[in-house]
Amino acid sequence: MKGKLMAVSRKEALETINRLIKNIKIAMLTTVDGRGHLHSRPMDTHEQEFDGDVWFFSESKSRKVKNVSETPDVNVSYASGNSYVSMSGKAEIVTDVAKKRELWKDDLKAWFENGPEDPNVVLLKITTHTAEYWEGPPGGKIGSAIAAVTVLLTGNEEAYGSNERVKLK
Repeated sequence: MKGKLMAVSRKEALETINRLIKNIKIAMLTTVDGRGHLHSRPMDTHEQEFDGDVWFFSESKSRKVKNVSETPDVNVSYASGNSYVSMSGKAEIVTDVAKKRELWKDDLKAWFENGPEDPNVVLLKITTHTAEYWEGPPGGKIGSAIAAVTVLLTGNEEAYGSNERVKLK
């Protein structure tokens, strides 16, 4: 699993990323604050096909929105079982009510009781530029142990899974 920048097509990369993140409810969003420090927090993901953009709801006065307005460079990461995805890109603040309505789901009322029309509710649109993903062997801990032994005995690193870096923009 070397993690070299791969020459897979954008379509292939999007298909793989979609498959890896489609059932992950929470992502970690990392922003940079005004002092250059990284700050990560869990974010509710939306059940829609990944097309290179990731969308999150937020309050307009939140620290993450302030961070994005100062430094739009962000990272979004997902983890589940033996699969991991990390995407870097640029964030922008979107206030378009029609887009907020399009992405709205009722369980968001727990955080945003006044709904998508509330001017304090904004979207963070992450336009991803690169992604890296790791896909380990199936079978949980036992599958990982078997793969590790296979790598040790044969030297075949592919037995432990795949790791690719892809350019999306």
